[in-house]
Amino acid sequence: MQKLGNHKNYDVEELNNIENQADIFDIFENPHPDMDYVIRSETAEFTAICPITGQPDFGKIIIETTPDKYCIELKSLKMYLLSFRNRGIFHEAVTGKIAKDIIDTIKPKWLKVTGEFSVRGGISTTVVFEYPQK
Repeated sequence: MQKLGNHKNYDVEELNNIENQADIFDIFENPHPDMDYVIRSETAEFTAICPITGQPDFGKIIIETTPDKYCIELKSLKMYLLSFRNRGIFHEAVTGKIAKDIIDTIKPKWLKVTGEFSVRGGISTTVVFEYPQK
């Protein structure tokens, strides 16, 4: 975890070599700790690699969170998501990893991560992780 303002620019190759991807996150104090609110971040350009075929998988990742003490800075979130670009990982695994890394980093009051993955072989896949679990 880096301190806000201590940004490092990463190229895709560097991002691919980062072992603990959650270390990419920069965090800052919740500016409204007295109120519950939802932060929704979305990217329609998520990519990873199918671990079976080696082909690229494309999808949309939606992250919704009600912060507690901390929030994740958006540039670091972008770099974090980009770090999956050349990694072989299943849809279910990547959606769960994103959720768990955010939970471990900022311990939000509530989190929902949705992965909507493009059609492959005639089937589209949507994976949803929610915390705390109902």
